[in-house]
Amino acid sequence: MPQFFTNKRLIILLGSIIVLVALIGFSLRDRENLSWPEQFVKDIVGLGQAVVSKPANGFAGFFDEVKDLRNTYEENKELKARIEKTAQLESDVARLKKDNEELRKVIDKKKSLADYEPVQATVIARNPDRWYDVLTIDQGEARGIQPDMAVITAEGLIGKVKNTSKFTSTVQLLSAYDSRNRVSAVIQGKSNVYGVIEGYNQEEKALLMTKVPYDSKVKKGMLVATSGKGGVFPEGLIIGKIKKMVPDEFGLTQTALITPAASFNDLEHVMVTKRSMTTVFPEKAERKQVLVEEGNL
Repeated sequence: MPQFFTNKRLIILLGSIIVLVALIGFSLRDRENLSWPEQFVKDIVGLGQAVVSKPANGFAGFFDEVKDLRNTYEENKELKARIEKTAQLESDVARLKKDNEELRKVIDKKKSLADYEPVQATVIARNPDRWYDVLTIDQGEARGIQPDMAVITAEGLIGKVKNTSKFTSTVQLLSAYDSRNRVSAVIQGKSNVYGVIEGYNQEEKALLMTKVPYDSKVKKGMLVATSGKGGVFPEGLIIGKIKKMVPDEFGLTQTALITPAASFNDLEHVMVTKRSMTTVFPEKAERKQVLVEEGNL
């Protein structure tokens, strides 16, 4: 008797395995319609998932909304602080501008290195082979445009006028590879640091400011602008921000990598700066005096 029950159990086990394998094979084959047991099980599971997922999604959405609300609160707080700082800066700028005008009237000084007249221009041509070198604008000699005048956008300096015709001008970008493409610049801080922009690093996408003293306390993020002392560009035109400092091989000076404030890629509307105050260098003044004495001027 026990032997019979043992065999019976074995037979039942083998039969169950055979049925299970048959069901698995049946369910895995490609069919357009499901069997009614499969449909029943699928509907029950789907209903259970729907019942569970809706409250779960509701709870998850609630916590996401709370997180978003908190982030919005923090962003709003930061924006309010910025607005307050902006209002204070506007007040300071207005006050300093008024003081500057009054002081210039007192000393009877009507011009400064920062004064310039902007001439609006539109980019009308750009060579794909020299995309980061030059472009052409629709203003020229008829509007008083001359070579070496600075060209800017609302974000900052992009280059200078290279040559002109009656109604158009060619602009050389700061990103152009030219050893003569130099800009006298200043790193603004508690103590200004002067140097020369001469070159562009394509890999770093940064301008190169050389001849920075090795002991200068220059930090990442400091603002770089034109110094106005090169005799060409007005003072105070934004160039960019310090990205990092690289010492030269002898350790006597440093080279500053500057992230440009303006994009050299997407350019459409620009301004040419007609400088109000010019600088006469000593060698030019001496040459002029010689010409006067010789009767050639």
